[in-house]
Amino acid sequence: MGLDEPRQIPKVMLAAHRILDGPGHVWIYAGHLHSVVGEPLAGDLVDVVNPNGRFYGRGFFNSNSKIRVRLVTFEDEPVDEAFWKKRVQQAIRLRERIVTRTNAYRLIYGEGDRLPGLIVDRYDRMLVMQTLSYGMDRRKDLLADILMKELNAEAVYLRNDTKSRALEGLPLERRFLRGGGPTQVEIHEGAAKFLVDVEQGQKTGWFCDQRDNRLAAAKLAAGAEVLEVFCHTGAFGIHAALAGAVSVEGLDVSLDTLAMARTHATMNKVEDRCLYRQADAFEEMRKLVKAGRRYDLVILDPPAFARSVQALPRALTGYKDVNLLGLKLLKPEGFLVTSSCSHPVTEEDLWKGIRLAARDARREIRLIEQRGQSADHPILASMPETRYLKCFIVQVL
Repeated sequence: MGLDEPRQIPKVMLAAHRILDGPGHVWIYAGHLHSVVGEPLAGDLVDVVNPNGRFYGRGFFNSNSKIRVRLVTFEDEPVDEAFWKKRVQQAIRLRERIVTRTNAYRLIYGEGDRLPGLIVDRYDRMLVMQTLSYGMDRRKDLLADILMKELNAEAVYLRNDTKSRALEGLPLERRFLRGGGPTQVEIHEGAAKFLVDVEQGQKTGWFCDQRDNRLAAAKLAAGAEVLEVFCHTGAFGIHAALAGAVSVEGLDVSLDTLAMARTHATMNKVEDRCLYRQADAFEEMRKLVKAGRRYDLVILDPPAFARSVQALPRALTGYKDVNLLGLKLLKPEGFLVTSSCSHPVTEEDLWKGIRLAARDARREIRLIEQRGQSADHPILASMPETRYLKCFIVQVL
């Protein structure tokens, strides 16, 4: 009957206080369950039923994870090869409608595409896959075959080296699952060209979620002196330079990513206007403030300051401080583009921090745009965890 169609699907019963009705959150935590009927293995399909025995949903079971069940459907339907093909095709159709002017984008965004624990990014003809749940990991070969056929891709590379896999009881690995070849791929994003290192780069090699925000920031760059803080491989600044910035200064602590930023500047023929240097962001920004340096556009794209609710207070202080320095470094009528990828930090939290920073910097500001992750990272209404990236564009008056 195949991997996904056992003769008898085990059942897990919800606790009495967790009676559910209709499509909802796709994660069922261990504390929400009353009992397990049968002996499902990690990654097996199970039916989730209410205390009255009524069917609620079907999903992957994992007794090793706090997320005991990841639901894949709220319908009593076969979860077989045809099911996965239909879900993958739906994800592809969405990207065909919303993704333009690039060959690098998120093709499958886990729960946002109703494929929990599956991430797939497309870089030209290469696909990079992360299977972050036991259920998806057991089905990675089937999914890779479907993706290769649907997209006529040349290779599928596994970037299964995230810490979240350990929480699922899964090993870490980086390798080709299908095909082979170089692990650096040239992509284009609007007018810009970049190299993506799918083996060594952050995430799957590229931050697709910031693509639309990079393009939005570039609209403000003509004739501007730009400071790009936490520049990583320089994507925001390269777009700014191509849009007419007179200079771009990039700061990052990593020598490796700075080397790639310089490569990107050369690829795009803007190396004469892009200067990169290794520095601690907070220390260097304080030095620039003290030296009286001012810019027309300051871009802040820090790593996550809070990966848990426990880290939130310290993170909020960090966001407030970095935005304070960013605002101090702006000329009158200059623009601040500032982001947070910390899920525990809400839009309201970040906006409050920016306003407090403006007060302490004695700068009057106005909000120009409030943005989020690119549209290839769709947000599932029943699952707020799929919404994580915040981006504000403000102007100093």
